Amino acid sequence: MTPRVHTLSNGVRVICDPLPGWQTVALSVVAGRGARFEDAARSGWSHLLEHMVFKGAGGRSAKAIVEVIEAEGGHINAATGYERTSFQVRALKDGLDLGSAVLSDLVLRPTMDAGDLAREKQVVAQEIAEAADTPDDLVFELAQTMAFDRQPLGRPILGTVKSIGRATVETLSDWRAALYAPGSLVVSAAGAVDEDELLKLAERDFGAAAGAGLGEPEPARFAGGTKPVAKRLEQANLVLLLPAVGVKDRDYFALRLLAEILGGGMASRLFQEAREARGLAYAIDAYSETYADVGVLGVFAGCAAEDAAELAQVTADEIKALTEPVAEAELSRAKAQLKGAMFMGRESALARAEQAAGQVLLFGRTLEPESVAAEIDAVTAGQLAALMGKILAPRQAAVAVLGPKPSLAAAERLTEALSG
Repeated sequence: MTPRVHTLSNGVRVICDPLPGWQTVALSVVAGRGARFEDAARSGWSHLLEHMVFKGAGGRSAKAIVEVIEAEGGHINAATGYERTSFQVRALKDGLDLGSAVLSDLVLRPTMDAGDLAREKQVVAQEIAEAADTPDDLVFELAQTMAFDRQPLGRPILGTVKSIGRATVETLSDWRAALYAPGSLVVSAAGAVDEDELLKLAERDFGAAAGAGLGEPEPARFAGGTKPVAKRLEQANLVLLLPAVGVKDRDYFALRLLAEILGGGMASRLFQEAREARGLAYAIDAYSETYADVGVLGVFAGCAAEDAAELAQVTADEIKALTEPVAEAELSRAKAQLKGAMFMGRESALARAEQAAGQVLLFGRTLEPESVAAEIDAVTAGQLAALMGKILAPRQAAVAVLGPKPSLAAAERLTEALSG
């Protein structure tokens, strides 16, 4: 069945994706706003706000919010990204009413106590410190900062201790009203859901939401640069980011396929050459990260410090090799992997609800899986080669290396090899 999209009078959109025979339901309330919409002074406020609403909402305490959901066999969670903030409930098939009531309280009626805010700032500060102490978190953050220097996409979603310290109950409440305004809210349910019931609950719980919300963010620009950081570690951690297309670009699926061929699995070029043939890295993979208007093609690797420079050269060589058309069998395998991941993901009600919400926020409608599969199948080897040439043409890259001093030269080696 095709999910149906409705719009309440205040602009909140509602998606119903019924799955006959299912015994559970997933409900996602997604705001199409996140850390990308923050200025430097409010960096991290969206994530801090996501924490704060769970401290009390709609007359329930932090403990009661969790207990009331879990008492009915459900689970509740939330996540903050650069362009979206999501609140989710998984429940048994009769849990939609309660789930909608609790999520609307979190989004629209949080308590926002000053004492809770002071304590939650300490919790987030510990989260920031933990990320700084985790090499394979920190190296991604360093690369992201170089890729989008002095822009919202270049700042960590968690913010800094200083920036979250500026938030007060009043200013964070104002930020909530702007971030979760009805025009950017999507209520999405999948699984054991009845359309009439969902619409009644959405009207009851979200129909009175009001506010103008935030405008669109500034267009992002890829900056690039190197960030070698010495740290006493057993391994060197390396992240490369190259400027690529956004999710709305016609080459979006070509980008996804490039990442799959380059380092998406055990049959990928980087895995086979860097790990299997040369033994340079235990962990190496490629990926694409896309936003509304821009994206990156990324590579992550962990290796011995003495192997970092050679690994950098191998990585550059494999990337440049993709400016030539790939073999049909290799392209066919990548397409099968991409389609397989899509259809397998749709066997989760929560993934369906989240995916549908994201599509409505980006495109104003849900996309048929069969039409998406057809777009993947339509990508040609020539299109891939042309896109890789386009990605390399600006001679820009963001490279972060975190590890022992002998590994740091890999940052410059990689950028030089890509430019040569």
